[in-house]
Amino acid sequence: MNWLFAFLYRISGWGILGRVPKDLKKAIWVVCPHWNSSDFFIGVGVRAFIGAKMGFLGKSSLFKWYSAWFFRALGGYPVYREKSNNLVDAVAETFKQNEFIHIAIAPEGTRSNTSKLKTGFYFMALKAQVPLVLVGFDYTRKLVVFGEPIYLTGDYVKDMKPFYDFYLTIQSPKKEWLQLYEQTGVIPFPKEQKAER
Repeated sequence: MNWLFAFLYRISGWGILGRVPKDLKKAIWVVCPHWNSSDFFIGVGVRAFIGAKMGFLGKSSLFKWYSAWFFRALGGYPVYREKSNNLVDAVAETFKQNEFIHIAIAPEGTRSNTSKLKTGFYFMALKAQVPLVLVGFDYTRKLVVFGEPIYLTGDYVKDMKPFYDFYLTIQSPKKEWLQLYEQTGVIPFPKEQKAER
C-alpha cells in the first residue's frame, strides 16, 4: 500500500526539500502549518515517499484485543494514562519502551487560525530525551520541507528559536502565532515554564 501512497504523492506534484533524518532511532516530528483536512493525505503520502515509519499516539482504550491490530497497522502507539501519570510522562514512557519510534504531532492542535501553540510536544520530547524534527507543509511550492533536528536543552526560548525561524521560511499562509513572532521576535513562555520561573 505504501507504494501507492508514494505514487499518488508524486503524481500530485508534491516533492520534498531538505535532509530527511533517517538516521534517528527516535524523534517527535512536528508538522506546521495545519490548515485543512488534506494535510492528512499529504502526510501519509510523504511518509510513504521518504520511506519513514511514522506513528501517532492514541489512548490505550482504543487498543482492545479486537481493535489493537487495526490501530497498530496504521502506526498507532497506545499511551497509558493513569491517575498518577500525566500525558507527558505517558508519552515519555512509550518512547522508553520502544527501541525505534517516530511520532508525528501537529502542535497547532487545530486547522483554525490560532494565536498560540500547544507546547505538550516540547515537554514530551524533553522528558523522553528525543529530538524534534521540523516538517513544513509549503503549499505555495508544493513541497514538504525538512529542517535539521533540534536537540532540547530545557531552555524553552533558546530551544524554540530555530523552530520559529524555520517556520517563517515556509511559504504558506502564516497563522497568528507565527505572525506575532515575525512582528515582535518574542517567543511566549509556556505555562509549564512560567510556573518554574
